[in-house]
Amino acid sequence: MNEEYITKRRAVELWDNNLLQSKDAGTVKELRRIHAYLFQDVFDFAGELRTVNLSKGNFRFAPVLFLEQNLKIIEKMPQDTFDEIIEKYVEMNVAHPFREGNGRATRIWLDEILKAKLGKCIDWTKVDKTDYLSAMERSPVNPLELKTLLVNALTEDIENREVYMRGIQSSYRYEDMGDIDIFKMEE
Repeated sequence: MNEEYITKRRAVELWDNNLLQSKDAGTVKELRRIHAYLFQDVFDFAGELRTVNLSKGNFRFAPVLFLEQNLKIIEKMPQDTFDEIIEKYVEMNVAHPFREGNGRATRIWLDEILKAKLGKCIDWTKVDKTDYLSAMERSPVNPLELKTLLVNALTEDIENREVYMRGIQSSYRYEDMGDIDIFKMEE
């Protein structure tokens, strides 16, 4: 079995076993728990903070020397409004706490904050991959584009397993994976 299949199976388990119903939404502890669960069969560092510096293209993520300090600051950021939640999400992306799997774990983490604080989540099928990736790239300078993109994809249908599953499928497509249909995995 490959990484995509294994981690999608774990993502389904998160929902089916009610492992996402957490009072810790928005904490680093919760993000680490999500990452550890998703990637436990794939990476020996699942759920562990990275110990190396990372970059993507010309963008350098938070230096490992300051990572733990940055995460403490991010964790204390307010998360009572949509704008605050997205700003926290942007900062967590800049921190990029794990060596691999940041996007997939933090999108679940984001939805958990939105559910806990606003009673909403993102219907990720309404978020175009190219638009999302471009908005994420620019978000550290100005998160308005990302906020606009995501606010238009909000749904109150937070108890709908299919919305969650489509979100997982979309998340993998953003990472250039997505070959395995999450719905066919159940057949």
